Amino acid sequence: MPSFQLFILPEFETWLKSQSVSRLIKLVQNHHTFIPNYSHFHDSNQLALQESMEKSHLDRGFSQIAQHFTTFPDGKIMTGRPLNAVPAGIKGANANGICIENLGNFDKGGDEMTAQQTNTILKLNAILIHKFGLIPTENSIVYHHWYDLNAGKQVEEGTGVTKSCPGTNFFGGNKKEDFRNGFLPLVQSAYQELNLPSAIESAHKFSGMVKVKTLNVRLSASLDAPIISKLGKGTEIRIFEDLNGWYSINQSRTRWVKKEFVDLISPNI
Repeated sequence: MPSFQLFILPEFETWLKSQSVSRLIKLVQNHHTFIPNYSHFHDSNQLALQESMEKSHLDRGFSQIAQHFTTFPDGKIMTGRPLNAVPAGIKGANANGICIENLGNFDKGGDEMTAQQTNTILKLNAILIHKFGLIPTENSIVYHHWYDLNAGKQVEEGTGVTKSCPGTNFFGGNKKEDFRNGFLPLVQSAYQELNLPSAIESAHKFSGMVKVKTLNVRLSASLDAPIISKLGKGTEIRIFEDLNGWYSINQSRTRWVKKEFVDLISPNI
């Protein structure tokens, strides 16, 4: 099981910079927990709440907690599922996703989001968008409400079987129009205010998909090199270099996998 870490926002930014993510990330998912909500939160019970969510997910048959990050009313962030593991957040949008659960019930008549959590949610989205070389749009930031629960595809508003998540009052609403008018401009503003250097993780040559149950990621292109992490079957990756039977899957050439266990998808996308 993952070891959860609790951060204030500046600490989280420093921590995230040190994380090497081998999966190809295209989407940042936003959710609300609904339960637990603000009535369950106290100043120092973040870990207890995170562990309760993990237990709920395990009881539902998940292998571990569903989300990568949880934000709390005090503005703190707790890590969850490892970043190289596919989340269990939105059917049809998990393979290339990063999942954020925002603790609270943000449906109309529910919790009134604190200023601290508001600030953290906006900046967390902006930081993740930057980390993975994306541009903040409705194509890179998504709500659970937009997806049909059975089909796993985005549907027109008012059609399909959908959840209200991340809440009918989440930054003004959960519809795409609400997102465009409310949440997106605020994330874009937060992105600009961060004044971050240009992202470099997009200069890959090809994309590939892991075709074996478990693929070892090594520090260099050698079977004698230390194993840094493992990727599951179906994980999409960026490929930066093809060298003697190995693929480099990060720009600094410090993450390598055996090419025979990867199917190429397409040139740089």
